[in-house]
Amino acid sequence: MRFKMTDQTYRLELKNIVKSFPGVMAVRDVTLAAYFGEILALVGENGAGKSTLMNILSGALIADSGMILLDGNEVRITSPRRAQELGIAMIHQELALIPQMSVAQNIFLGREPLQVSGILVDTKKMQADAQVIINQLGLDFAVSAIISDLSIAQRQMVEIAKAISIKSRVIILDEPTSALSERESVKLFEMMHTLREQKVTLIYISHRMEEIFSFSDRIAVMRDGQLVGVEPTGNLSINSVVQMMVGRELKEFFPKTETEIGEIVLEAYGLRSGSRLKNASLFLRRGEIVGLAGLVGSGRTEIARVLFGADPLEAGEIIVAGQKVKIQSPEEAIRLGIGLVTEDRKAQGLFLRQSVRSNASITLFTKFSRFGFLQVKKIDRWIRSAINQLNIRTPNLEQHVGNLSGGNQQKVVIARWLALNPQILILDEPTRGIDVSAKAEIHNLMGELASKGMAILMISSELPEILGISDRILVMREGRLMAEFSRLDATQDKIMQAATGQLENAGINLNE
Repeated sequence: MRFKMTDQTYRLELKNIVKSFPGVMAVRDVTLAAYFGEILALVGENGAGKSTLMNILSGALIADSGMILLDGNEVRITSPRRAQELGIAMIHQELALIPQMSVAQNIFLGREPLQVSGILVDTKKMQADAQVIINQLGLDFAVSAIISDLSIAQRQMVEIAKAISIKSRVIILDEPTSALSERESVKLFEMMHTLREQKVTLIYISHRMEEIFSFSDRIAVMRDGQLVGVEPTGNLSINSVVQMMVGRELKEFFPKTETEIGEIVLEAYGLRSGSRLKNASLFLRRGEIVGLAGLVGSGRTEIARVLFGADPLEAGEIIVAGQKVKIQSPEEAIRLGIGLVTEDRKAQGLFLRQSVRSNASITLFTKFSRFGFLQVKKIDRWIRSAINQLNIRTPNLEQHVGNLSGGNQQKVVIARWLALNPQILILDEPTRGIDVSAKAEIHNLMGELASKGMAILMISSELPEILGISDRILVMREGRLMAEFSRLDATQDKIMQAATGQLENAGINLNE
């Protein structure tokens, strides 16, 4: 349900903002305004300038030129602290909480109320003040809870509570639902509605078109560092926004390549590991893309980690190419022809401060070495071929991979596995946090790999992606596989019913 704006007064105005980096004009003369009590969606491909513009607003960067007005008054934002003092908060995709501290401690970090002595923290007052905010937002966890014990969704809510505690007038949310289930996302949207009714201005960055169209008031589109347009959401369609973003019409979000599906290459029975993987069975065929759906915490990632040898298998068996195997490490999984693109590419998949060459070539050292010496020219030739094949946009091989867009970072991770040509590739949230154009490229690549006989297990929280790309769909709940659907039989309703326990043992009973 879209919310109706009630106030047409500008809370925030960015005027003629310019920001450049060596060799790159990141933001080009952008003028953008946001109303009191508005949810303004900010969209664009990775590299379009969205994050740079918001980092300027939140004080992480300083504009080369331009002006910022808040409630009609010009302000100079020279640091994140100054932005907070002005009532501007940015909630990043990578949450900035201290895991060992409590909810209350994180909310008031650096601003703790002190006792009369002025030396010791007034813990009772801090917890009481935190409880007021938690109640205001309708949250159901204790202010004394330790952050590491909370779910990703709950941690997201703590970040929002932190923003409320500084009496934020403007809150910027960067891909806030990327790690949330559909149910948790609904809770977030309800909270945003509450803030909006309190006249807080929300700027929402997301690549998920369906949610943007469901609740935003206006959509601002950026491309190549420029503002292409701003329109009321009701005046636009998904296709028109995509066309504004990429400069061309994107006719198909989820291009499906029909492939010849072959024999079974992987079987897993009764897998159990830790508290989240209790009894899961599955199989994969050559040339098949199997989608793995379920709510956050259902055990999807745990299956991937067990199959890759990253987590210990406590019970069950795994069969690869007809042979029963024990996978006790990633090295053993790789030798068996299994690759894994991890859920968190920044924390687990990349060396952000190293070059594209270093990141892409990690798996090539054994393949391109002779008498203990690396064959550097052959490695570079292979990397350049992969860059062309995957359309990785980088100025050169020495570019730090941390400076690439999310889509290009993900392609570098995939390139690394293509060097080994695995027979089984597991992709955990392969398109999380990347733009629609890069998503389509990765979906096309998955189809190409499947057509060459690779078996692909794709874990995704986006049901349109699961439905659009998969040949078969498996649904997990509480550490067990609850349902299996063919591509033709699957619907969003059926998947959600299975994921929430309303539909059990649909299709083939995988747990017997």
